[in-house]
Amino acid sequence: MTRNLPNLLTATRLALVPLIALAVLRGSFRAALAFTFLAGVTDGFDGFLARRYSWTSRLGAWLDPLADKALLVTLFVVLGIIRAFPWWLVALVLARDAVILLMAGIAFAFTAIRDFPPSIWGKLSTIVQVGACVGVLLLRSAAITSSAMNSFVIAVTALATAWSGVDYVRLGVQRWRREHLTKVAKARP
Repeated sequence: MTRNLPNLLTATRLALVPLIALAVLRGSFRAALAFTFLAGVTDGFDGFLARRYSWTSRLGAWLDPLADKALLVTLFVVLGIIRAFPWWLVALVLARDAVILLMAGIAFAFTAIRDFPPSIWGKLSTIVQVGACVGVLLLRSAAITSSAMNSFVIAVTALATAWSGVDYVRLGVQRWRREHLTKVAKARP
């Protein structure tokens, strides 16, 4: 049972996603912020337990990033619906993730590449995206509107998202080339 605690925490994070979406759509920004904070705590705690006690599993390896993406994508979509973020930014975030998934799917189907580690720019982009969502929830929960702050957050988020997407494509092409060259070298007599 204890060994499965990280997976239970990840499942809890997944269960919080619809609650966060409903809270945002209803304008209950304090509740959305509290649920998002709780999701962040479960994310940190499940990762800590998995690393500290080696309570890792195949399910956890798939479920954890899925829960993270579900939370972030849902936040961007619902914040787009209430017009806290412009739709072009929501589309950029979704397009970046779609490109990464497409590249991973192609690699999985046509190459021997099976690991898809996050890049430093991908991690930075995620931090910026999470910060943007939490920042909007904080401002909305305090009934503060600042167009200058909002414009800055949107610009930084767009830049980090676009740059990490370009970096992932670059890294994917590099990995494919390395694998292809290795295959060619092994095939030579």
